[in-house]
This record gives sequence, structure tokens and C-alpha cells, in this order.
Amino acid sequence: MAEVDDGDQKAADKDNLQVLKELVDKLYHFRDHYFETHSVEDASRKQDDVTKEINKTLEKLEQQEELHRNSAQYLLLRGRCLNAAPQFSQAAEESLSKAVKLEPGLVEAWNTLGEQYWKKGDLIAAKTCFTGALQQNKNKVSLRNLSMVLRQLPPEGGAQDHGKRIMESVDLARQAVQLDVTDGTSWYILGNAYISLFFISGQNPQMSQQALGAYSQAEKIDKASASNADLHFNRSTLFQYEEMFSSALAGYSRAAALDPGWEEPKEREKYLLNYLDQVIILMENKGKVKARRLRNMLSSLSVSALGPCASPQFRSSTGRNGSLEPRSFSELTHGLNTGVAAMGKVVFSLATEGRMAFTFGMVDSEETCCVVMVYNTADGWGVLIGDTVVIPEPQVKRHSITHNDKSYDFRSIRVDSPLLLIVNGKRQAMQSQTATSVSYKPHTE
Repeated sequence: MAEVDDGDQKAADKDNLQVLKELVDKLYHFRDHYFETHSVEDASRKQDDVTKEINKTLEKLEQQEELHRNSAQYLLLRGRCLNAAPQFSQAAEESLSKAVKLEPGLVEAWNTLGEQYWKKGDLIAAKTCFTGALQQNKNKVSLRNLSMVLRQLPPEGGAQDHGKRIMESVDLARQAVQLDVTDGTSWYILGNAYISLFFISGQNPQMSQQALGAYSQAEKIDKASASNADLHFNRSTLFQYEEMFSSALAGYSRAAALDPGWEEPKEREKYLLNYLDQVIILMENKGKVKARRLRNMLSSLSVSALGPCASPQFRSSTGRNGSLEPRSFSELTHGLNTGVAAMGKVVFSLATEGRMAFTFGMVDSEETCCVVMVYNTADGWGVLIGDTVVIPEPQVKRHSITHNDKSYDFRSIRVDSPLLLIVNGKRQAMQSQTATSVSYKPHTE
């Protein structure tokens, strides 16, 4: 019987491992491109279908186990196969740990092991894996995974340390994109990093635009990204904050359709619709304040309520110096109204949750009602029915929203901080604003 040459055996083993690698790659392609071969109506079956593919692939891998028992490449493939599931796998962790011991330079094994630690909730161990992989070789997977982990680690040194970590995470995500500008996942993760930076850096509009641009690029170059429920959900969080309510509702709805078992998008969509319903009803009814009481409230509305806005030394948030002229709501134009102030009496306020602004309605001297949305308010800050509120240089927005069978049409004034308001003739104390900007952790990366 002829002996098998060592070189021939190694070549055969290598070919066999290549076949197994193609099987695992095919599994990931099935998972990540599911909606290219299935309709959105099949979304509820996706996880079961992926689990079946994992089991089929695992069975084929295990048939070859004797042949590759001490092969780091084989152990990596087994770990990757198990890692295709959303939950932590002890078996995956064991296979991948053995793989990196056998071959410490195996970057893909370090990355996959890091993802398993992440699923397990051990962010420090995950960070160590991704950092170690980058020391071996600069690669997009380690860069973007490390970007995500940095944003999810609990802040240790307060707001400044957290801000520094977010900046570092943005830089890592940018580097991942630079290594491969055709990778939609890297663009998506860069979008998430920009959203986090947006919320911790005083809501800089430039960061908002960069986040939206990154998401748009992810969808444009990668069909799988366009079917990523998390992308639609995270982007809708930003849309909602930016008062792009139609886009937010459409995004929540799309996320819910793509991942029917995930309740949060449905809840956000329902909550936002309920919020808009309440705004319309309260505006139309002027907060249900009776006509006589409303007249009494408005009788005390006078120029004296302008408080510091009447001073020639008044400096507005836009940097303009000089007193402001009071204007009725009907005289305000869309966009920024420089040199003027809106003034009225509070007729309702709306208890809000999540990322909705503190919302109240006020009526001016013409008995016109307008809704005001105030951002970055501290817990416990608010205004009471009957309070006189002056809004220097109001930013007016027209909302025309259609979603499913519902339509909304109204005007609102956006106020980025309670510190910009004059309530009952007084500026608001520093404590009325949140001490740090809104923190944001994108859903599932």
C-alpha cells in the first residue's frame, strides 16, 4: 500500500479546510443578505432559518473534526459558525480560545472571540481581544468592533473621560471606513459613532449631518445595510430629536417590519404617534383652559413680561445685542426670527418619555396657541399653566406629517435649552439644563 506524502496530506487538509471555510462564509452571507432572497413578510422566520443553517453547517464541520482536531483554522471555523447566532455560546468561546493559543497571530480568531466575550457581557475582555488583534494587523473588523466597545464601556472618569472615549471611537470607525470604503457595515458603525458624538457635543448639527451621511452611504453601497433593522431604528432616534417626525415614524415602522420580534421600534412608533395626537388635541383645545380663565390670564400679558429681553444690553444666543420686539405667533416666519421675541401664557404641558422634548403650549395676546419643544432640560424642570414665557429669537418649524392613515399639520417653536427662556420675567437657573448632554448608545451593533 502506497504511503501518503506529508506534502500531499497537508495540501489535502488545506483544500478540505478551504471547503469548510466556504461553507461558513456561505452561512454568514445567508444571515446578512437574508432579505435579498426573502421578502420582508418572511422576517419572523429569519432567526429560525438562520439557526437551521448554523446547525447544518456545524454538522458538516463536525464530520471533519477528527481530521482537524488540533488545527487553529478548523477551531476558528467552528467558532465562527457558532458565532453566527445572536447569543453567547460557551462552545464558541472554547473553540476560539484554543485557536488563539495554537496560533496567536490568527486575527480573525481574536476578533470572533472578542465578539463572544461581548455577547457574554465581558466588555473588558472583548476590548482586549480587539486591541490585541490590531497589534497583529490593522483591520476593519477590529477597528469597528473596538469603536463600538469603547462607546459601551461604562464611563469611569466622568463626562470628560466619556467624551474622550467617544472621540476615540469615531476615529476608529473612520479608520475602518478608510480601509474599505465599500463596506456598508463600517459606514453604519461610523454613523452610530457620529450620533453618539452628536449627543455628547452639544448637538452640533454638523455631527447630525455626518451621521445621516454615513447611514445613507451604508444603504447605498450595501443591500444588507438597507435591510438592517438597527440602522433604521438608530437613525430614527436622530430623526425624532431633529423633529423630522415623518422620517422617524417611517424608520421605526421599517425596523419593526424587518425584525418583528423586537418590540422597541413598535413602542417608539406608537409613542410618537400618541405624542403627536396629544399635541394636536391640546393645541386645538388650548389646553382645555376655559375661555374666561384664558382671558384673565392674557389680561396680565404685557411688555413688562419681556424682562431682560427689553434691555438694550440683551445679548441673544445668536450673538445679537439689543432689545427684542414682541411679536404675535401669526407674525413669526418659519426658521429663525432675529430681533424679536414670542410671548404668551402657558396653557398646557405634556409629560414626555424617551427622547421627546419637554413640550408645552402657550397662547399669545391674539389667543393663538403654539406648541413649544424644549431640549436638554434637567429632571424636574418645567413650566406651569398660567406662567408667562418669553422666547427670544424663536426658531419656528412647520410640521406636515403623514404616516399610515394619520396626518398632522402644526407649527412649533424649538428651544435647544431651557436657559434660553424667560419665565415670569426671569432667566432660568443653570440647574434647569442637563449637566451633561444627552448620552446615546445605539441599539445592538
